[in-house]
Amino acid sequence: MAIFFPSSVSLPFLTVAVALCFLPISFADEGVATWYPAFACENQQPGTMYAAVGPSTFQNQAACGRRYSVTCIGPANGAPHPCTGQTMTVTVVDRCEGCEPGQLDLSYDAFAAIADPTAGRVRIRYDQ
Repeated sequence: MAIFFPSSVSLPFLTVAVALCFLPISFADEGVATWYPAFACENQQPGTMYAAVGPSTFQNQAACGRRYSVTCIGPANGAPHPCTGQTMTVTVVDRCEGCEPGQLDLSYDAFAAIADPTAGRVRIRYDQ
């Protein structure tokens, strides 16, 4: 048994339904990533996959222990094809004084997992 709608109802409904198929599934943030060798949050043992965040995100150690999934989405300084295609989960362990909003300063191992470290800086998508 088929259900039929008057054409005045079905065309707008179909148009909206098709448009909804093209909406993104998640709402991740975008920014840039760099890498650095050490951390300073108290009582954190993140292993080798860690990050520092800027003062506006760090909020007097409130971000310590927060975890982000990070994916390289392209070069930030002209390096050709720096991304590995991998996504890495990092733990916030430090404040990055020079980081801009949306910038994560990754450990070397975390950066190398998502991009070629010689690129030094890449565009990222990250979410908590």
